Amino acid sequence: MDRSIIETKILAEASGAITALAWPFATPDRVGDMITKGAFASAKMPIPMLFGHDPNDPVGVWETAEEREDGLHLKGQLLVEDLPRAREVRALVQAGAVRGISIGFITRKATGRGKGRTITALDLMEASLVTLPCHPGAKVTSAKDAVGALRLAAALQRATAQISTRKE
Repeated sequence: MDRSIIETKILAEASGAITALAWPFATPDRVGDMITKGAFASAKMPIPMLFGHDPNDPVGVWETAEEREDGLHLKGQLLVEDLPRAREVRALVQAGAVRGISIGFITRKATGRGKGRTITALDLMEASLVTLPCHPGAKVTSAKDAVGALRLAAALQRATAQISTRKE
């Protein structure tokens, strides 16, 4: 199995719902590999959500995969109701300590290009939450929590109060 570590955007909600940009198209990872749109077409979902590619540390499940113009987007669930480790990982994501996604896959079709490969077909095996991804664009995109929403509401109230004060 080839492994590619990619920095992505991750967002984990209090419920454990999480979304991520798992692989940005049109840019190489740190080893020079690029994956083209269409390469994930055979992805069989759901797939395991691991922490740091450790098969002994599953923390959830990725339920859907969607290829968009910018890359492969995943939606899944940290199993926060069932696994203490998933609650720990959610806290790390929400704090910003863990922001990366790395995919584990088997290459089915690739051509060499300079430093790396252009991969046009693969079997997606797993996607891991990681601290240091191989692809600088792979990241968690959604990890909202109620505390964050309350902070935003408070900030908006302060801004509104300041604007009202200046008008008087």
